[in-house]
Amino acid sequence: MPFDPARAYNALPVLPPKATLETIAVLKACIAARAALAELKAVGGLIPDQAVLINSIPLLEAQASSAVENIVTTSDRLFRFAGPGREADADPATKEALRYRTALAEGFRRLSSRPLSTTSAVEICRTIKGVEIDVRATPGTTLVNDQTGEVVYTPPEGSAHLRDLLANWEMYLHGEDDGADPLVRLAVQHYQFEAIHPFTDGNGRTGRVLNLLYLVEQGLLDIPVLYLSRAIIRNKGDYYRLLHRVTSEGAWEPWLLFMIEAVRDTALWTTAKVRGIRSLLHETVERMRREAPRIYSRELAEIIFVQPYCRIHNLVDAGIAQRQSAAAYLKTLAGIGILEERKVGRERLFINPLLLRLLTADQEG
Repeated sequence: MPFDPARAYNALPVLPPKATLETIAVLKACIAARAALAELKAVGGLIPDQAVLINSIPLLEAQASSAVENIVTTSDRLFRFAGPGREADADPATKEALRYRTALAEGFRRLSSRPLSTTSAVEICRTIKGVEIDVRATPGTTLVNDQTGEVVYTPPEGSAHLRDLLANWEMYLHGEDDGADPLVRLAVQHYQFEAIHPFTDGNGRTGRVLNLLYLVEQGLLDIPVLYLSRAIIRNKGDYYRLLHRVTSEGAWEPWLLFMIEAVRDTALWTTAKVRGIRSLLHETVERMRREAPRIYSRELAEIIFVQPYCRIHNLVDAGIAQRQSAAAYLKTLAGIGILEERKVGRERLFINPLLLRLLTADQEG
């Protein structure tokens, strides 16, 4: 029976696909992408405090991944409300994007004790949505064209069937019998997860968190700092078109090439961004030594990169200084132009403008 977008796709084939996946073009793309990931992994390891990267690039990923789903916030709001206990004061879109970063961080932490699984996907989706969501148990979920309202895909139905498909997806994640390149496996599992569409909402963002965690689990990254959603939002039309072609035509190669190239492109982009952060940190250290030698410490320089929207208590909590001295340190850095002091309501923020400009500029580095 030909594929009908208006009918539940209960005939979704299980993994692995029967098609030949590792064509010459795909294998060449894998080599280039793996080299780019290796460079990112090496450069990321040169940042002394990994929290500098963990607190910044995943926020950009959260913003872009949420924007794919038309949940729009700004980098300014994300960085401002990213601190512990700050999310409650944010607007709904910012809260949802911040929950994406939380889901990524919690998923990364759990990787040390257990592999990715259906349970991982459920936990990620629950964190992103902020509700006790579970695998769909009732029919009626459809994907429609935003502009025309036309049904473009109806995912499989039936709780037992969905869980069977997820069990097969989970086995594919960790099976190595076919010897497939991890990047091919990444693209295949991402298609399958999106095709299963196991939740009533949050599937796309859950799938994109799983992508980053899978790269870490496979040892291709040490920390989940690949800004992969950048490539998806920049090529959103192609992303959905090629996903649909796998379903309707079995066209695996174009999809694999798209995803592998997205990994390569964003690995190169992220590497340049990490190099830029490292260079700016070095310049800031030297400037503090030169212009504020009485307060200089490496820990003080790093904290304003870990917390681009720095507060007095950040220095206190890090053990750098007591409150009065911490306030004086931040005001000194603002006085020489390293930070910008901003009063927002009753709160006083000290912002690292050069770092924020570097992070949010679309060009590399």
